[in-house]
Amino acid sequence: MKTNNIIQEKSFAFAIRIVNAYKYLINEKKEFILSKQILRSGTSIGANVEEAIDGQSKADFISKLSITYKEARETLYWIKLLKETEYLTNEIADSLINDIEEICRIIGKIQITMKQS
Repeated sequence: MKTNNIIQEKSFAFAIRIVNAYKYLINEKKEFILSKQILRSGTSIGANVEEAIDGQSKADFISKLSITYKEARETLYWIKLLKETEYLTNEIADSLINDIEEICRIIGKIQITMKQS
């Protein structure tokens, strides 16, 4: 089952940003615990999008996209926590928050469209 490439592209670009944020957190801030959480959830978004695209059925696609949305929401949590604890600057965190909120909106719209069709 194929989906709009925009979510595929945005989730991949976001994963790259998360990997770079992870490198910053471990190298500059010496933060090793929370950084792994954001790395796992932030990169799994794109991986789950890829799995959804290759879903065996519409139900499988919707199920995998639901997991993707949950991972995106978890990533948003970690970004906000890292911002409030001053591991991420406001500028970096706000930029990441804008990206992940956009990804959440796109995923939500895809879910609604797929459930209606």
